[in-house]
Amino acid sequence: MVDQTNSSVAMAADYAMPTAVKPDLRTRLQNLIPKLVLSPSLALILVFVYGFIIFSVYLSFTGSRILPVYDWVGLENYEKLFRLRHWSIAIKNLGIFAGLYIAICTAIGLSLAIFLDQKIRGEGFLRPIFLYPMALSFIVTGTAWKWFLDPGIGLEHTMHLWGWESFEFNWIKDRNFAIYTVVIAAVWQTSGFVMAMFLAGLRGIDNEILKAAQIDGASNWNMYRRIIIPQLRPAFLSAFVILSHLAIKSYDLVVALTGGGPGRATEVPATFMYSYTFTRNQMGIGASSAVIMLMTIAAIMVPYLYAELREKK
Repeated sequence: MVDQTNSSVAMAADYAMPTAVKPDLRTRLQNLIPKLVLSPSLALILVFVYGFIIFSVYLSFTGSRILPVYDWVGLENYEKLFRLRHWSIAIKNLGIFAGLYIAICTAIGLSLAIFLDQKIRGEGFLRPIFLYPMALSFIVTGTAWKWFLDPGIGLEHTMHLWGWESFEFNWIKDRNFAIYTVVIAAVWQTSGFVMAMFLAGLRGIDNEILKAAQIDGASNWNMYRRIIIPQLRPAFLSAFVILSHLAIKSYDLVVALTGGGPGRATEVPATFMYSYTFTRNQMGIGASSAVIMLMTIAAIMVPYLYAELREKK
């Protein structure tokens, strides 16, 4: 009797357990098609992006010159790189450019965002105007600013035609000031994008907190200093990461605006890498400079991505 009862309970349990239903052909195709569509793009990215990154890292440890060769020289290219005066100039110029570019873009972007956050009239008209320069390529921006700053055809020439004969603005031809013209052009192009990031952050702040602060008698200055700006920390971090990345890999803007000159006054690591790889036929040294740039960008991006993923968890 007990055995019959146990067998009945076991059979009831078997019937109660849900059976796995195999997906039909249509469901399997729906799951498979996105993978098939994305697989060619993924394969191309693996080969032409990450594959060539690995290849460049390998070339930096070889004696490659005009064409790749595979004789291993170890860290010799890196030792030569850091002994080159041209590399020291490029690093110095990058420090000046990146420092001013990040600071000025952040200041202007935050100021414009605060201005537009006041619910002013014409915000829908002004916002695209500020964002428009980001729609242009750096080649177009560099060419336009080259014409504007050239003393022979640009601003200085126009002022002379208008009768202001004593006006001078020849920074683009001056070795001591040429790097600052690159900063001006880069800031003009990117400030609107930074403004959009800060404006999104401002619009995401809880209005109840601001109303409570106003009821407590907080002035606008104290509200921004103690409440609003501290809550924009993610926007500040994102702006820093993006601007740093753009500054380190800046090539087309410098080439279009100054060509790295006058002399080497606006040489940056990106133009140095191109010059030594394709003009001076020093592929090993050019690859080592590219690896240094990659490591610098990774040192900025990896902590940022780690912090973002950690917050989501």
